[in-house]
Amino acid sequence: MHLVSEARPPVKRDRMLRLPEVEHLTGLKKSSLYRLMRDKQFVQSVQVTPRCTAWPESQVLQWVQDRIAAAVATAGDAK
Repeated sequence: MHLVSEARPPVKRDRMLRLPEVEHLTGLKKSSLYRLMRDKQFVQSVQVTPRCTAWPESQVLQWVQDRIAAAVATAGDAK
């Protein structure tokens, strides 16, 4: 008998976001996103096809949360 749950980790679900969605989620425009990527301060895009790039949704959302946490920490330090 073969069990489905046999030592296989569950597959993490993620979506690939195109540029307009990334701009919407971050509040940044293309030039700022690509500058941050160049400086290794933003999620690197994934080459989906030769003419299509996208960003993993989970990594973009984590970047946003990290920025919020850093802003809250900085505001707490200023008090």
